[in-house]
Amino acid sequence: MTSIAVPEHPWLLPGELVVPAERVRARPRRTTRDWVVDILAFLLSLLWVLFVTADALSPDPSMATPLPHDWMTGADALLGLTCCGLLWLRRRWPLGLLVATTPLTMFSMASAIPLVILYFTVVVHRRTAIAVAVTGVGLLTNMVMSWLRPDPTMAYWATASWGVVITFAVLAWGMFVRARRQLIVSLRERAERAEAEQQLRVAQARHLERTRIAREMHDVLAHRISLLSLHAGALEFRPDAPADEVARAAGVIRGSAHAALQDLREVIGVLRAEDGGDDAPEPPQPTLADLPALIAESRSAGVRVNVSDSVAEPGKVPAALGRAAYRIVQEGLTNARKHAAGAAVTVDVAGGPGDGLTVAIGNRWPVGAPAGGTLPGAGTGLVGISERVTLAGGRLAYGRDDSGDFRLAAWLPWPA
Repeated sequence: MTSIAVPEHPWLLPGELVVPAERVRARPRRTTRDWVVDILAFLLSLLWVLFVTADALSPDPSMATPLPHDWMTGADALLGLTCCGLLWLRRRWPLGLLVATTPLTMFSMASAIPLVILYFTVVVHRRTAIAVAVTGVGLLTNMVMSWLRPDPTMAYWATASWGVVITFAVLAWGMFVRARRQLIVSLRERAERAEAEQQLRVAQARHLERTRIAREMHDVLAHRISLLSLHAGALEFRPDAPADEVARAAGVIRGSAHAALQDLREVIGVLRAEDGGDDAPEPPQPTLADLPALIAESRSAGVRVNVSDSVAEPGKVPAALGRAAYRIVQEGLTNARKHAAGAAVTVDVAGGPGDGLTVAIGNRWPVGAPAGGTLPGAGTGLVGISERVTLAGGRLAYGRDDSGDFRLAAWLPWPA
């Protein structure tokens, strides 16, 4: 899972920047910084209401033309106090509150500062189209306000112009704050996405590596265990064999079991190594030079193997190419011992630089069920070989040929 970076001082950030990226649409809780801002906005608006009310009740008001009746001044003060209280709800319903209180901007001087704060909140938290729309409405109401309650010391156009300047200043400030917050959220999402992608790449690499190890484990252990089964079957069906043959078969069984356990121990050691470090090194991988030993091992188990090796410059075979050819021959011999016990196997290896390497393994198609039954298998050996050949850029074909025999043939590219 992706870990969310926690800011060092989250109480200094707005609630929108503390909420994780996947919950960006959820209504965030107020942080300490939000509480401080809301308290300051409320106190500033309250002081403005008190100041405007006191100025309107004075003998010589300086803010705007006084209202004709004292009860109107009290009503204006009450509207201003109501707007101050609405500031505590502005984070939840900024646009609704601004739409509901916009008519007050045409005549209420006491509501001016709370309504400016509401307007700023809408610009910060809503998209640009909405901000531009409410700005246009605000400019119209500003014109009406300058006509209904003109400044006693300034001309109408001067008062209206100051309202336009203040409106655009608040719009620019709010859009800057919104753009900055969007940039921070975007950078955080990008960092989280990069971390998630990195973890995904690590998981995919780990999965591919484990799949490769499992494929190697199948190729090696299937070969070893098929040899064990072959020798054990010989002892089972020939209990009267000479003592030296029994001893030789038992020795082969013991050696194959020891090699299989060693291979299994090495594979499990690699799988248990969490860091993939130097404590569990992989064993040396086979190459084309190890093919004679593989053939000899099968022949010692009683398999008749006819080999045709016409590889030009075998010492220059790339290690990856030789390992793929070795695994193909190993899988072919294992399948022959599993499904065509007693049948002769032909192994043909040919090719050279620039022409590619051709590996073919064939055996007679079995007639009837072999004595003692077939060895169990999941059928993943040929799938693994097919994947190995595909990754190497080669071609693979297997099945019954025109003569009815089973044939496994692969062509692997060998650069010049």
